Amino acid sequence: MTRITSDNPDDGTEFIIASEIMRKFMAMAQRVACHMGTVLVIGETGTGKETIAHTIHEHSLRCSKPFVAINCAALPEHLVESELFGYEKGAFSGADVAKPGLFEMANTGTIFLDEIGELDLKVQVKLLRVLDRAPYYRLGGHKKIITDVRVVAATNRNLKEEVRAGRFRKDLYHRLNQFELCVPPLRDRPEDIAALAEHFLAQYGEGLKFSCDALRVLQAYAWPGNVRELQNVVNKVMVLAQGSEIGAPEVRQELREDDEDDGIETDQLTSSVLQLDSVEAEVIKKALEKTGGHRGEAAKTLGISRRTLSRRLREYGFASTRRTAQSPLGSIGYQQQRDLRVPVRIPMTLQTEDGREFICTAVDLSAGGVGVEGLNGILDQQCKMIVRFQLPDFDVPFEVAARLAWADNTQGRAGIYFTDVVPAVRQEILQWLRQQMVSEGWSIQPEPVEPLAVLPGPTWANVAQ
Repeated sequence: MTRITSDNPDDGTEFIIASEIMRKFMAMAQRVACHMGTVLVIGETGTGKETIAHTIHEHSLRCSKPFVAINCAALPEHLVESELFGYEKGAFSGADVAKPGLFEMANTGTIFLDEIGELDLKVQVKLLRVLDRAPYYRLGGHKKIITDVRVVAATNRNLKEEVRAGRFRKDLYHRLNQFELCVPPLRDRPEDIAALAEHFLAQYGEGLKFSCDALRVLQAYAWPGNVRELQNVVNKVMVLAQGSEIGAPEVRQELREDDEDDGIETDQLTSSVLQLDSVEAEVIKKALEKTGGHRGEAAKTLGISRRTLSRRLREYGFASTRRTAQSPLGSIGYQQQRDLRVPVRIPMTLQTEDGREFICTAVDLSAGGVGVEGLNGILDQQCKMIVRFQLPDFDVPFEVAARLAWADNTQGRAGIYFTDVVPAVRQEILQWLRQQMVSEGWSIQPEPVEPLAVLPGPTWANVAQ
């Protein structure tokens, strides 16, 4: 089990991770943190989007700078602009003193815009300009203000639908989702349900524990409110516990109100289900196969609630059945694809312009360069070189003209950026990198079709300045 906590003392949320899908997701979030692009975090209510934003900030180069958060849905509409961009004395009634906006307060750091889908269209226009590094004015002000801020935004809305409905600007949406992270809902990671429930119980329920049946009941529940709802349920059953062990009946009692909120007669459904024989398991299996493993669609086909379907899957031993075609955990813009570094362990040879040869290991690779370690010598500042390496599943090694970006000679580490790459080689490297990104959980946005210039192979004459 992995525990990830935020360094922010005001944020009491922490991630307890036991599922492979969530480990994969958090690894992606930490990788994105190292880049400069804006991040859009999409997830249902209660999935911990703010803690993810903190994680991105704390693993970024801005970690020592301010982290400023605002819930766009919690502010009155007429105050959002003044909170984000500030105001001058006398800008409106009650503005007795000048006040810097949150973007100014977050300068050189990170600003987290929660529930960004709630922003008014007029504010969206100004936000777009700020994201493009254009100067802006405080309300009532005449002095231009420029800030250097990384934006992490979050929403539980489908912003693509909001764009189509005209409630969210298309250009702002594309500017925000240079990196898009999709938080898996709790119902898709049952291992985390049990781990979180036991963690919450251990925090305040000293001497209490869940029975195995109680944990199975918790895992079979759909958790529309995700982690926040799970924590509330654990707190309630803990207070009402009669002994040292919390059993399945106590958990079912607490979850009953949620079942009734579905507008479905639970007792009637349960009675009908119990009358089915072993054929039911096969019917459920076929329904899941037809819907690609999607439980919600399978439940509609069967005419039962999703929660009832989850319970039946648990009883038939299908508890681990999830969508066979897992949805991407994030999407990445075509421009960011060139910069995203993919972890590798590839032998590499560096040949400098004066004929010296260095052996090392590539540890991360992007379309624009490579990070290496294990250098067996000292490279000169900004020296030109030819880089030779062979990607897995390729029979022929690549040769790329490059230049030293930085070096830590005491540790044998260096960063190298590519200067000239033959178009065919560039396409092969990009294709391989994209395959790795897809395997990590990324959905890849296609690059615009552009004519490729014909470049010569790597020579000392064409290593860029």
